[in-house]
Amino acid sequence: MWEWRNIYRGMLMGASDVVPGVSGGTIAVVLGIYDRLIDAINGFFSKEWRTHLKFLLPLGIGVVIAIGLMANLIEWLFEHYPGPTQFFFLGLIIGVLPYLTHKADVKHNFKAKHFLLLLIGAVLVASMAFFQTTESEPMQNLSFAGYILLFFSGWIASSAMILPGISGSFILLIIGVYTTVTSGISDFRIDIIAVVGAGIVCGIVVMSKIVKFFLENYTSGTFAVIIGLVIGSVFVIFPGVPEMGVMMLVSIIAFLGGLLAAWLLGRVEYK
Repeated sequence: MWEWRNIYRGMLMGASDVVPGVSGGTIAVVLGIYDRLIDAINGFFSKEWRTHLKFLLPLGIGVVIAIGLMANLIEWLFEHYPGPTQFFFLGLIIGVLPYLTHKADVKHNFKAKHFLLLLIGAVLVASMAFFQTTESEPMQNLSFAGYILLFFSGWIASSAMILPGISGSFILLIIGVYTTVTSGISDFRIDIIAVVGAGIVCGIVVMSKIVKFFLENYTSGTFAVIIGLVIGSVFVIFPGVPEMGVMMLVSIIAFLGGLLAAWLLGRVEYK
């Protein structure tokens, strides 16, 4: 049976992937489909590919719709209301932590080594906040080397996208091609979309196999790293304490809205 409900899930994941600092993998965890997503990507290359296609295709449609239609909205929100927008996603990210700790059964399964892995994951992602992310204008006349850069940028970014806590968009910012990719999507540059898209597909396939291996063989350790990555992303996206007054009130409301959205999504999805 086709899982058309995944279209809206994909839209949420796609919208989050546009935001530097927010991971589509984190949203997949919020929606309770992260394990299934990893299994479906790996299972697509097996004899049961038709079953997994019914899960992945609607999800992919939702991601494409969100990136195509919501990229401009997200950019507008960040341009005019950056603080409240970041606080909303901050609430969304923090809202997923109770589910992760429950699923990993931290109280019973975590030992000292797992908390060390958690700390390493958190420090790894949090350190990205200190990277220089200033970009120049989008690349226009792309050379062969430019296309190679875009392909591997898509590869690396998508590897990050599938890990909760690591933002693919933020990776593109660090590499210096974020504006090139986003403007290419907005202007419907087929060459940029095709090259980056090919890199994204390759990255997702490879990283999903790695994640599946560790989830199956080192479950608690993998969850420890994932929880650490999510915690670390809080430091990346935190915009600082807003000024007193209306902006602080709006930011608090936006943060609570993010927490509420995570709770509602979890309540709907995990029933």
